[in-house]
Amino acid sequence: MGRTLLGFLYRALFVVGTAGLLGTSTLGAGFAAADRPVIDPALLPGPAPAAPPEPTEQRNACVPVSAVPDGTTVPDEIGTLDFGAVWPITRGAGQLVAVIDTGVSPHPRLPGLRPGGDYVHTGDGLSDCDAHGTLVAGLIAATREPGSGFSGGAPEAQIVSIRQSSNAFQRERRAGEEEDDSSVENASGYGNVMTMAMAVRTAADLGATVINISEVACVPGGTGVADGPLGAAIDYAARVKDIVVVAAAGNTGGAGGSACSSQNPSPDPADPFADQWNRIATVATPAWFDDQVLTVGSVDSSGAPAAFTLAGPWVDVAAPGTSMTSLSPTGTGLVNGTMDNQGNIAPIQGTSFSAPLVAAIAALVRAHRPELDAAQVIERIEATAHAPAEGWNPFVGHGVVDPLAAVTGQVDGIRGAAPAEAIDIPMPTEPVPPDTRPRSVALVGAAAVGVVLVLGLGISIPLRNRLQPHSAGSVVASGSGPTPS
Repeated sequence: MGRTLLGFLYRALFVVGTAGLLGTSTLGAGFAAADRPVIDPALLPGPAPAAPPEPTEQRNACVPVSAVPDGTTVPDEIGTLDFGAVWPITRGAGQLVAVIDTGVSPHPRLPGLRPGGDYVHTGDGLSDCDAHGTLVAGLIAATREPGSGFSGGAPEAQIVSIRQSSNAFQRERRAGEEEDDSSVENASGYGNVMTMAMAVRTAADLGATVINISEVACVPGGTGVADGPLGAAIDYAARVKDIVVVAAAGNTGGAGGSACSSQNPSPDPADPFADQWNRIATVATPAWFDDQVLTVGSVDSSGAPAAFTLAGPWVDVAAPGTSMTSLSPTGTGLVNGTMDNQGNIAPIQGTSFSAPLVAAIAALVRAHRPELDAAQVIERIEATAHAPAEGWNPFVGHGVVDPLAAVTGQVDGIRGAAPAEAIDIPMPTEPVPPDTRPRSVALVGAAAVGVVLVLGLGISIPLRNRLQPHSAGSVVASGSGPTPS
């Protein structure tokens, strides 16, 4: 998993045992301290056509957006992660990414967009009054176009949109109900943990290979709600249907249009191995379903944790999440912000927009490495992230993701991965030494003959001189014998 021992201990001790909600729906029970969520498959919502649990109506205007000119400049979120380096290898073809969000509006640069259903109103999921879902989808799979620097991280993946929440819709008023009647649930919008659970079940049954959930429900630590149906749906998607589920970690301070109440503190340097449950200020769902979910925090342009990113023991990795650009929900171009009633522009930022970049990486990995199951894909993304100094921390998890490394990196120890198949290589054979005996015999024989010849020559010369008579007038050298008398 690529974590240091210290990071592992932080993560093992920094645990959470409750969940939050979307809107104001309450679903019941509490939690046990230091317990991770318990999955009960019996709570899984049954298969059913997507539809809101009750009649709804639009009460608020759709969110206006701030258009931005398209151009050749690559937006920071794509350039920083260098998605372009991995596109010659894979662009996510064959992958279906479910976007469970506020809907996705059709756009020319989402040619593979499919309807998945609507838990907010009577549509099919291809309507986005909040802009949020279309921005998310664009970051995942917007196609590359000539002359444009913008693209989704996996431009050949397809999107299936399921609308499960919207701030523009509320439950339909009943007869005699006043505009400001406090009995109206979800006054700030529509959608809750139960509709999310149903949407996850639907996405899994539609054949998604990756699910992106850029929505977070959070409550103060110590407050419990039962998100059992959501946990069961997440487990069904991840374990039964083998889907990579990617979720946003959550925001503080209102980033991205929503806020968790309080930030979770870092582990105490003076007591890093203390039971971190006692330090939990805010809990979030579905982010905290850590065994089944790849939870994503945000970093800013410097690579530091973004000021708004919600920390927690469930955070796995991080990605850029500030000053984003994506597809327009109302036109054919790009946008870089939303506008309020006074025309003020709010930048696109939040863990909601970090998560789709990681969902795109999951699609790239699945396209290039179809032999990996969902858990192995998650481990590969974690193991190849650029880890913080301590190996893991509750703000960025295992670190900032790396698309190219996730797709191509050599990663050892992936859980459940088959070992590399050994290749039999034959042992080298020793060469047979040449038979040198004939040559040796010949050389010895030649040497013997040479010795005999030399000896014979040495003997024959004195004998020949001794037997040969001296002729008259011949001179005998001095010392060669007696002189004549």
